[in-house]
Amino acid sequence: QVQLVESGGGLVQAGGSLRLSCAASGRTFSSYAMGWFRQAPGKEREFVATISRSGGNTYHADSVKGRFTISRDNAKNTMYLQMNSLKPEDTAVYYCAARGGRMKFLSSMTTTAEYDYWGQGTQVTVSS
Repeated sequence: QVQLVESGGGLVQAGGSLRLSCAASGRTFSSYAMGWFRQAPGKEREFVATISRSGGNTYHADSVKGRFTISRDNAKNTMYLQMNSLKPEDTAVYYCAARGGRMKFLSSMTTTAEYDYWGQGTQVTVSS
């Protein structure tokens, strides 16, 4: 089992940047593929990005490709989401998630059902 805690959210102007962190408990962080999702008010939780256990492979949603970058540091049990060129439509609560068990192609790990553990979320607000 793994516990996840997000941090780094806040209020930023359009065009600005933020870096989110997801700290994981336990000694088996590297055995989990990880992902970021977001949920805006009144909308369903949507996929943002996912990263393989080693960090060598990543997959980003089209809506954030070229602006957001997912990464991880297994030595620090931490995953990151670097968000640049932020837009008001990026405003949401951002959640990190962990997936254990059998690995799949990252491009198929884009639904909430693919992940086993979730953090509590961190709010990102982008003003226009």
